[in-house]
Amino acid sequence: MQKVWSMLILSSASIVASTTAYAQTQNQTTTPITSSLPAIKLCQAATHSVWQPLPNLLPNAIDIQADDVELQGTQSAEFNGNVDINTSKMTLQAYSALIDKQQGLLHASGPLEYQDKFTQVYSAGLFANLNENAIQLLGADYQLSNQMGHGGAEKLSINENGLSLENSTFTTCPGETPFWQIEADSIELSADNGWGETKNTVLKIMDVPVVYIPYFTFPIDDRRKSGLLPPTISPSSKYGLELVAPFYWNIAPNYDATITPRYMSNKGLQLISEFRYLTEQHQGLLAFEYLGNDKSEDNLDERYLVHFRQSSDLDPKWRASFDMTNISDDNYLTDLESNYANTTDTQLQRTALLSYLGDDWRVNLKLQNFEVLGDHKEAYAAIPQLSFTRKVNVAQGLQWDLSGEFAHFQNDTLVIDSASRVHLEPKLAYRIDDYAWTFLAETSLLHTYYEQNGDLTGTQFEEEVTRTVPKVRLYSKLNFERDTNLFVENGTQTLEPQLQYLYTPKRDQSNIGLYDTTRLQDDFFGLFRDKRFSSVDRIAEANQFTLGATTRVFNTKNDEVFNFSFGQIFYLNESVKPSQLSYSDTLDETNYNALLAAETMWHWHRRWYLGAGVQYDTDGQSVVQSHVTLDYKGDSNQLVQLNHRYVNDVSGYTIDQVGVFASMPISDSWQVVASYHRDLEARRSIESFFGLQYESCCFAIQITGRRQIETDLNSSIGQEDAIFNSSIGFNFVLKGLGSNTRSDVQNLLKRGIFAYRRPYFLNN
Repeated sequence: MQKVWSMLILSSASIVASTTAYAQTQNQTTTPITSSLPAIKLCQAATHSVWQPLPNLLPNAIDIQADDVELQGTQSAEFNGNVDINTSKMTLQAYSALIDKQQGLLHASGPLEYQDKFTQVYSAGLFANLNENAIQLLGADYQLSNQMGHGGAEKLSINENGLSLENSTFTTCPGETPFWQIEADSIELSADNGWGETKNTVLKIMDVPVVYIPYFTFPIDDRRKSGLLPPTISPSSKYGLELVAPFYWNIAPNYDATITPRYMSNKGLQLISEFRYLTEQHQGLLAFEYLGNDKSEDNLDERYLVHFRQSSDLDPKWRASFDMTNISDDNYLTDLESNYANTTDTQLQRTALLSYLGDDWRVNLKLQNFEVLGDHKEAYAAIPQLSFTRKVNVAQGLQWDLSGEFAHFQNDTLVIDSASRVHLEPKLAYRIDDYAWTFLAETSLLHTYYEQNGDLTGTQFEEEVTRTVPKVRLYSKLNFERDTNLFVENGTQTLEPQLQYLYTPKRDQSNIGLYDTTRLQDDFFGLFRDKRFSSVDRIAEANQFTLGATTRVFNTKNDEVFNFSFGQIFYLNESVKPSQLSYSDTLDETNYNALLAAETMWHWHRRWYLGAGVQYDTDGQSVVQSHVTLDYKGDSNQLVQLNHRYVNDVSGYTIDQVGVFASMPISDSWQVVASYHRDLEARRSIESFFGLQYESCCFAIQITGRRQIETDLNSSIGQEDAIFNSSIGFNFVLKGLGSNTRSDVQNLLKRGIFAYRRPYFLNN
C-alpha cells in the first residue's frame, strides 16, 4: 500500500505529519529509474520537459510520496519504495530517503533522479541541507536544462548560484562518446553569470588528450564573457602565414573590449584593439591598430590606424556625433586591411557634428576635414561649417523657408589656401498633395558671398565675390490607377507621369574656387532635382523641362511586384546644355546633353528579384552607365546573385564588370559560399572567393580561399600591370567553447573588394 507523507517546515522544534492510504493493485509496476542520460537529439537540448514545482505547494513545504513510510519519533522519518519528493525548488525521485527534521538534513539513495530549473541529474546518492539549500550528489550524470551542456562527476554540489563538480567532465556534444569534452579536477557552472570555470583541465578531442590548461573559463549560454575567441589561420602570398587570436574582455554590462594579436610571417606582429561603450546619452567605439615594424616595407617605420566614433543624445533637441579615422601612410588600408575603412577608399573623413532639432529650426555645426590617400587632389577642410533651416507654414499649401550657412575652408596645398563663404537662400513654395495629383511651385533666391585668400595673381579667382541667382521650379505629378492581370492576378497598376520645369539664369562662376562641390548622380531620381551639383560653389544654368513616368504593379496584398521608371531632360536652348557650360572643365567630368535614365524592379516570385538601371546619351547614342542584378533567395541560407555594371568613363577607364555571389547549403551541416568578378574590358578576373563550412553540434570548420587584385596607392599601376594576392583561410570552432559560426557564412560574402548587397524593396 502506497503512503503519502506531507511535511510543512515551521521551525526546528515542531513537525506535522499525516498518512493517507491509496488503494492499489498488488501487481502494479513502477517505472524504473535509469542511471544514464536520455538520448539527446542532434543540436537540441535534452528532451525532458521544463521543470515546474507542484501547483499549490507552499514555498517552505515538502511534499513526499512513497510506498512505505516509517516515523522515527517526531523529528525524522524514513521512506522506501518509489520515493517522490517535491519542494518549491526541486523534484527528487529515489529508491529510499531519510529526513532529519531537527537538523534539516535529507539523505536519499538511488538510483535517483534530481531536477530543478537549471539541472537534471542522475545519481547514486544525495545529501542535502534543507536549511541552507545545499545539495550534494555522488556518481552523477548531469544535463543542463534547455542547453546542450552535460557530463559526469564523482561529486556534484548544487546551490543557488549553480553547480560545483569534482573530478568531472563537460561537453555540449550529444552521445556517449562526444567529439570533444573537458576533464577537470573541478568545474564551476554559474547559472546566474552564464559561464563555467575549470581547474587542472584536459581538453580531449575524440577521446584523445590534446592540451592541458591549468585554468579555463567558457560560456554556457549566450551572455557575454571574457575569454579567448576562436582563432583564424590563413596563409597567403601577401601576408605569409597569418594567425589571428582575439581576446574578448567583458569589462562591464555597458563596456567591453577586444584585443587581437595578428601575426603575419611576411610582415610581423600587429596589435588590434577595440573598446566599446554605451551610456544613457552616448554610445561609441575607439579602435587602435599598431604594427611596430613591417618587414615587407623597408621605407616605413611604425604603421598604425586610429578610429573613433560616437553618437550622443544630449537632450530631446540636441544631438552630437564624432567620426574620425587616421592612418600612418596612404597604403595602410590596401596593404594591411581594416574593419574600420574600406580598402577601396581614397580619402578618410573626420567629422564632428552638433545638431539642434527644434520645432521650426534645424541648426548644424560641423567640423570636417579629409585625409586624401594616394595621388589625388587634396580636399578642403571645413572648420567650421554652420548651417540652418527654418520652415514656416504661412497658409494652407503656402510655405516659407529660409536656409543658409557660414563656412570657412582651409587647404595650404592649393592656390586658394583659405576661404570664407556665406550663403542665404530664402524660398517661397506652394504645394498641393492629393490622392490623384501633386503640384509644387517654388521660387528661391540664392545669394552667396566669398572671401578667398592666397596667391591669386595670374589666376581667374578674385578675393571677394558676390553672386545672386534666382531659381524657379514647377513640378507636377498625376496618379492613375487601374485593375490589371499584368504579372499578377487581380492586381493593381498605377501610372505616375511627372513633369518639371526648372529655370536658373546664367552667372559667371569661374572666379569662385571649388570647396565642397561635385556633380550629383545622373539616375532617374536625379533628373527631377532642382540642382546639378552638391553644395553651392557651382549653380548650373537651367532652362529645361524634365519629363518622366513611373508605373507600378501591386498584388492583392499590396506588395509591389514590378515598377518601371524612365525620364529625360529637354533643354530649351543650346547655352544651357551641360557640355556648353563654362565650369565643365573645372569639375573634370564628362557631361552629356540628352541623358535618358530608366530604373526597373521585378519581384515576380517571393524568391526572385530583378533590378536594373541605365543612363543613355541620346545625342551621342551611347550608354553612359548601366547595372543589372538578378537575385534568388531560397530557404536555409540559399542565395545566388548575378550582377553586371558598366560605366563608360571613370578617370579615363571603362568599367565593364560581371559578377556572381552564391551561398548554397549542401546539407544541414555543409555549406558552400563563393563569389567571382571579372573585368570584361581587361579580360581578367578581379576577385574570386570560395568558402566551405562544416558545422555540427560539436564543432565547425571553415576553409576559405581568395584571389583578388591589389591596390597600391604609393605607385601608379596601369590595368595591365595589376598584382594579385592569393590567400587560404582556416577557422576551427569547438561549439560550446567558442562562438557559433552560422552567421559567419553570410558575413563571408560581405568581405573583399565587392560586397554582396541584398535586394531592398519597401515590401520585403
